[in-house]
Amino acid sequence: MDQFAEKDFEHFLSEAEPRLRRALIATLGAQRGREATAEALSYAWENWPRVQRLDNPIGYLYRVGQSRTRPPRFRAVFGRSENPDPWSEPALGRLLAELSERQRLAVVLVHGFGWTLREVADLTGTKVTTIQNHLDRGLAKLRAGLEVTPHE
Repeated sequence: MDQFAEKDFEHFLSEAEPRLRRALIATLGAQRGREATAEALSYAWENWPRVQRLDNPIGYLYRVGQSRTRPPRFRAVFGRSENPDPWSEPALGRLLAELSERQRLAVVLVHGFGWTLREVADLTGTKVTTIQNHLDRGLAKLRAGLEVTPHE
């Protein structure tokens, strides 16, 4: 890779890595999400001329990370922290783990990290309305599990 391409990759990496890591950890859990991020970025480095020409390289790398670390039907596990945060709901981790992968991704990225529905849709290659449906269903399951209503 020449010096110009290396600078382009470094710029891309600084912009893409945090977003890609957050999305993969939200989808796959902490351990597998970090591994998937490393796999995806390794792929991007090895195939940089091709990756940089893509319309949605982060969305493509998101799928690369998922497929390169995929044991079929993996469900993320959100365990109890050694130092529980007194400001968080203790049941939230368990309830997030019970959501479908797509519902959990939508809830965590939109409400946890402030992504827009469009950003999540671009990442996953789906329609905004599909992400809205996953978000609505995920929030409804969380509210039911926490026994709260949207107005509390």
